[in-house]
Amino acid sequence: MNEFLILAVIIIAVLVFFNREKLKERFFPEKEKNYTIDDKFNSDKREREKEIDRLLGKMGKNGINDLSAKDRKRLDELSRK
Repeated sequence: MNEFLILAVIIIAVLVFFNREKLKERFFPEKEKNYTIDDKFNSDKREREKEIDRLLGKMGKNGINDLSAKDRKRLDELSRK
């Protein structure tokens, strides 16, 4: 019986180790990092720029023809902001 208890503790420890990020997000969610309106604006701007860079990176050698219709629409929306 003692061996099963030790084995159970080891299995639980391994499961917790491999799922530690999910457990951290569930029990300790990150709080809002933006403290002012300017911080929020700058954060949103950086996110838009990252998405634009990702879409432009997808274009590759053939230009806009490499993008799907959904990606073209999203790039157009982001470029208007």
